[in-house]
Amino acid sequence: MGNVFGRRSQPTRVTEQDKAVLQMKQQRDKLKQYQKRITLQLEKERLLAKQLLQDGKKEKALLLLKKKRYQDQLLDKTQHQISNLEQMVQDIEFMQIEMEVIEGLKVGNHCLKTMHKMMCIEDVERILDETQESIEYQRQIDEMLAGALTEEDQEAVLAELEAIIQGDDVELPEVPTEPIPEVPEAAKAEPERSEAKDTPHREMLTA
Repeated sequence: MGNVFGRRSQPTRVTEQDKAVLQMKQQRDKLKQYQKRITLQLEKERLLAKQLLQDGKKEKALLLLKKKRYQDQLLDKTQHQISNLEQMVQDIEFMQIEMEVIEGLKVGNHCLKTMHKMMCIEDVERILDETQESIEYQRQIDEMLAGALTEEDQEAVLAELEAIIQGDDVELPEVPTEPIPEVPEAAKAEPERSEAKDTPHREMLTA
């Protein structure tokens, strides 16, 4: 499984799609710069035409407005080209995301197939059966213990369990602190004398 999930990350490489997206973004930026420059120029020509009319130079103002009209049409075409480039960039980037999703699905499918090979149906059924048997066995033990204990015993057990969970000290029987009295030497020798007296009697019975 380590080989399945521990794949080394491949170094990022620039694809042909990335190059195409970059080139189209550069073209879009150039068109936007051109659009901005033409917009400023048109505004200046409009003010100039207004000044020519005030000076009585109607013919020159009319010629300037015709030029401005032509540039307005170029500006509209430029905006249309910018919109097309942006739409194409979005389509390519979305297609790249879809390709990454598909690649992820392929990797996930491969992992699932590998895991399925490692665990067969028989193993799963056996584990489930063993688990069920363990649960049933524990249930029988619980029932036996519950029948052997009185209600008072069960309450005491639950209280002790709660005390352990809460971290309280459980009362235990006190350990004697007084020293154990030593056995006198005469008491130790008495069993030895009794055993010595019984030895001749055993020998007579054996003879």
